Amino acid sequence: MTAVQRFGGGLNLNVQFHTLALDGVFARSPAGRLTFHATYGPSDAEVAQVLGTIRQRVGQLLRRRGLEPDADGTGREDPVVETSMALAGILGASVRGCVALGARAGVPVRRLGDRVSQARGGARGPRHANLDGFDLHANVWVGPNERARLEQLCRHVLRPPLADNRIRRLTDGRVRLELKHPWRDGTTPLLFEPLEFLEKLAALTPRPEINLVLYHGVLAPHARWRAEVVAYRRADIGSATDPRGVGRFDAIDRIFNYDTFRR
Repeated sequence: MTAVQRFGGGLNLNVQFHTLALDGVFARSPAGRLTFHATYGPSDAEVAQVLGTIRQRVGQLLRRRGLEPDADGTGREDPVVETSMALAGILGASVRGCVALGARAGVPVRRLGDRVSQARGGARGPRHANLDGFDLHANVWVGPNERARLEQLCRHVLRPPLADNRIRRLTDGRVRLELKHPWRDGTTPLLFEPLEFLEKLAALTPRPEINLVLYHGVLAPHARWRAEVVAYRRADIGSATDPRGVGRFDAIDRIFNYDTFRR
């Protein structure tokens, strides 16, 4: 399952694909029974290889659609301009962390906090690769029968852009957004004029009729084994290792009843 997120921690437009993948494969036994076979997690080299493939295929997709950068690196005209020049400006500014409208148009979003020198370079950790702006992390793993941990992970990938307790409207009308974690330069909150705050929300709003939750492989809507996979090990749910049963998070429990997962 892939949840497409359009937001970064600072209300900026930052498209990310959060995928929950089975850490193994399903196979049918000679007796006709469907069985899940767990496998080992990917190595650092395999994660880097997958990222290289992703970068290559995204480049091919952009070329087929005529969206690849020009020879001088300036890029082609944004196709959103044909729909709305104002929206195209809002989206571009959001990606850059700048303001698009009002008296402060073109300048960076206001950052507050103790500014420090930004660290550069260094290891990114296990199963984490970065290449030409593409970033892939595959070191989050949920083991067998860890129902609460699986629910926590599902809630994380399906979370909204911001929480109410991080936003505060000041007496002068401006909006203060507390960051969940300090940025590497020491920034802790961001400060928006009312119009700036509204434009950031507009940039995060997906266009109509776009699916933001997608299912793949044996969980795809027309997969031949999907019904059996969804029902796999349902008898084990509600056992002593899972006292919650199939209550308040049944929508996710009905799908993810397998042994191991990786994000």
